[in-house]
Amino acid sequence: MPKVLRIINRFNIGGITYNVSYLSKYLEPDYETLLVGGPEEEGEDSSLYIPEGLGLKPRVLKQFQREINFKADYKAYKEIKKIISEFKPDIVHTHASKAGAIGRLAAIHCKVPIIIHTFHGHVFHSYFGKFKTGFYKIIERYFARHSTAIIAISNKQKLELLETFHIAPKEKIHVVPLGFDLTRFTLNIDQNRKQFRTKYNLKDDQLAIGIIGRLAPIKNHSLFIEAIAYLKENGFTNFKGFIIGDGDTRDSITEACRINNISWSNEPSAAVDVIFTSWITNVEWALHGLDIVTLTSLNEGTPVSIIEAQAAGKYVVATNVGGIEDILHPNCGLLSCIDDKKSFMDNLLTTCVNKVNLSTSADKGREWALSKFSYSRLVTDMRDLYSQLLNRT
Repeated sequence: MPKVLRIINRFNIGGITYNVSYLSKYLEPDYETLLVGGPEEEGEDSSLYIPEGLGLKPRVLKQFQREINFKADYKAYKEIKKIISEFKPDIVHTHASKAGAIGRLAAIHCKVPIIIHTFHGHVFHSYFGKFKTGFYKIIERYFARHSTAIIAISNKQKLELLETFHIAPKEKIHVVPLGFDLTRFTLNIDQNRKQFRTKYNLKDDQLAIGIIGRLAPIKNHSLFIEAIAYLKENGFTNFKGFIIGDGDTRDSITEACRINNISWSNEPSAAVDVIFTSWITNVEWALHGLDIVTLTSLNEGTPVSIIEAQAAGKYVVATNVGGIEDILHPNCGLLSCIDDKKSFMDNLLTTCVNKVNLSTSADKGREWALSKFSYSRLVTDMRDLYSQLLNRT
């Protein structure tokens, strides 16, 4: 049985943990997998319950940190080399940037037969300055030359890696979209909606507008706050906003609330414009309670919150970043360019005003998401790719 060493940046809540867990579990019995990753960072919740709930026993490398730290990174590199020596994988498959760099370097030096990297996103714009971004491009091109295959999670991301940033040649890049267990977003809808709206003191006709994800600069939550203020300025006040998640930019978001005269609270029943909920692990419960899901990011890979929102039958208002065009049903949301704030705010206002008419359109997103982004399809695609690469060796 071929062995796969699967490495991710860290076990924090997000789509990557779900995907690596599904692959590790459901590629059995064709492949034996060892799942390795770093711990969650301060301000994040651990996602170890996801692989452990599937009966997996991942190894946590405490040396893995999100930021560059040469001492810790070297220790992580040495530990992964040791794991490779003991486990003797036929395939090393890394997911996301830090795991991709350290994991692939170790695999190259250990002469692992097949080395694969999945770009769940990239840092080639909107994260760093010109010099640092250029440095990361050089590093990624080096690792791509020594990789057997590169996986993009959308067609648009493939074009970026190929034509915009010149990371790898066309023959090396394979598109394998994300996959999830989305059935939970179709169950207990009425019960979840009632519980959510009761907890947060929402009236029957009051719209719940949410944004889901890590509180970080790249997620651009200030645009969400500005859009909430825009609704009020234009006479639409029958709503409550929800910021679901936590992270480093929490203070700057509350400051944006102050500047824009938006009232906020951490208390569920508060009569305010915006509620900070922190992380909600049973996200389907929250999505069933929401009416509109937004995304304001400056850069994304494939935003998982948008896939899940569609599976829950919600209308989406988002910035047009990453592979979102590949995952959003054309009748289920409105997109705007990242440099056009006014368009985003107008799209949200239009959606709020026309919410009743848009509900029917959003239902189409459920079928779309369930058909294109199931974990069974992900596992089948990856099994086929592994088999193809192994047959070449």
